[in-house]
Amino acid sequence: MIVRLKMKTLKTGIKWIDTVIQEGLPLKTSTIITGPGGSGKPLIGETFVSAWLKEGGSVVFMSLQYPSTEFITESIKNVTGLNLNDYVDKIIFLQLDVGISGLIGEGKNIIRANLVKPVIWDKALDVAADRLPKEGPGILIFGSALNLLLFSPTYGDAILDKIMETIATNKTRTHIFSVSTSAKAEEISKIEEVADNLLISRAEKEPFRLFMKVLRMKGMQYDSTEVLVPISPKTLNHIKKIADHSRSIVIPAISKI
Repeated sequence: MIVRLKMKTLKTGIKWIDTVIQEGLPLKTSTIITGPGGSGKPLIGETFVSAWLKEGGSVVFMSLQYPSTEFITESIKNVTGLNLNDYVDKIIFLQLDVGISGLIGEGKNIIRANLVKPVIWDKALDVAADRLPKEGPGILIFGSALNLLLFSPTYGDAILDKIMETIATNKTRTHIFSVSTSAKAEEISKIEEVADNLLISRAEKEPFRLFMKVLRMKGMQYDSTEVLVPISPKTLNHIKKIADHSRSIVIPAISKI
C-alpha cells in the first residue's frame, strides 16, 4: 500500500485567491508570478505575505522596484490593510545596493546587499533568514521585480542561473518571486519553467484593473479560471508611479556593473 502524505499549505483567507487555490499555497515550494510590466504582480504577492505573517510566519522582503522600505510598508497597507510595523520581529528587508561589494546591516530590519552578484545573493538570503524566527509556516522569501538583476552585463547570466537554482532546489523555505515578461522574455521563460507554482497576471487600463490566473500548482488541485484582483484603480496608479520611477533609476545602475 502506498501512503501519500498530504502537503502542508497556507490558506490565505482571501476569497478571490481561495476560490482558485482551494487547498492553499503549498509550503516550501517556489511560486513565480509572471506577466507584463504594470500588471500588479508584486501586489498579488503581497496578499500571500499578509496571510503568511498573520499565520505567525516570517518574511524576507526583496522588493527591487521600491526605493525604500517605507514604500513596501505603504503598498502592503493599501493592498491588504496589514501594518508591517506590527510585525517588526518577523520581517527583514533586503535592499539592493549596487554601490557596495557585499552586504551591510542597517539596524535590526534592513540589510543592504549587492544582490546582482550570485555569491552575495546566497549569503544575503541566508543571513536574513537566520535572523528570523522559524514559527508558523516558517520563512517566506518574497522577491519582486527580480528581472531587473538580469540587466547586468557582467553578472546577468550568472544571477539568472542562481535565481533558477534557488527556485528549483532550495526547499527549506517558501519562495514567492515576481518577474516581468516585458523585457528579457527568454530568460524569464527559463525561470517560469523551474518553478513549482506559476501564476500569471494582466492589466486592463480603462478602468485600471488587474486579473490573475493559476497556470500550475504543485501537488494541488486548482481552478484555472481568471479572477479579478480587487484593488482600487487609485491604489494601482499610485503604486505603479512609484515602481516606474524606481525602475528608471535601478536599471541604469545595474547596467553599469
